[in-house]
Amino acid sequence: MGRNKMEIKDKNNILKNINTPGKISLELGCGNRKRHEDAVGIDILEYENVDIQGDVFEILKKIPDNRIFAVYSYHFFEHINDVSGLVQELARILVDGGLFLVVVPHFSNPYFYSDYTHLNHFGLYSFSYFSQDDIFSRIVPHYQKTIRFKLQNVDLIFKSPKPFYFRWGFKKIFQLFFNINTYLKELYEEFFCYLIPCYEIKYIMKKIPDKSKKICSCSARKKNYPQSPV
Repeated sequence: MGRNKMEIKDKNNILKNINTPGKISLELGCGNRKRHEDAVGIDILEYENVDIQGDVFEILKKIPDNRIFAVYSYHFFEHINDVSGLVQELARILVDGGLFLVVVPHFSNPYFYSDYTHLNHFGLYSFSYFSQDDIFSRIVPHYQKTIRFKLQNVDLIFKSPKPFYFRWGFKKIFQLFFNINTYLKELYEEFFCYLIPCYEIKYIMKKIPDKSKKICSCSARKKNYPQSPV
């Protein structure tokens, strides 16, 4: 089934004025608290700090290729029914070298299942399926024809919600320990995640050039280049 189209409310006519590459950043699903004040806030619900209201896929379709220098997302991807499609669309609109930051609940988060709007689970390797991953020892497959992101860092975030301040402080000790290096992160997720649940996980990626286009263009030039006489 396709997504039902809804009206896009662009409060400041931002979409019509995205002309210069690398000048605008986006915060997807910003809700009523935008973490990056300079970013363009996008949400399906109406809040004061939402700059563009509407379906995220319909909004992104209106942005030309290679225009955005950073995309931020906090507790948004778990609500999306087409994660792969969204990642591909973000790869299209980001400039090469553009920042892609995602924070989502870890699959061991005990509160995750209470929210009926949560559709997807995330762990250490979730965005390795969409990225060039030189970080982790475990290798996962790619299901896309072209990989446009490089994974730069993944952190496990341990905390408790208000008013459990003592638990919050206690869990920060685990956060410091398990994030010391990649080996401990992978060890945690394989052996300890259900003993010491993780609250959320933070991924930092950057967009990399499309190598397949470079290869094709080089091949085309070779085909059209006149041969030197022997």
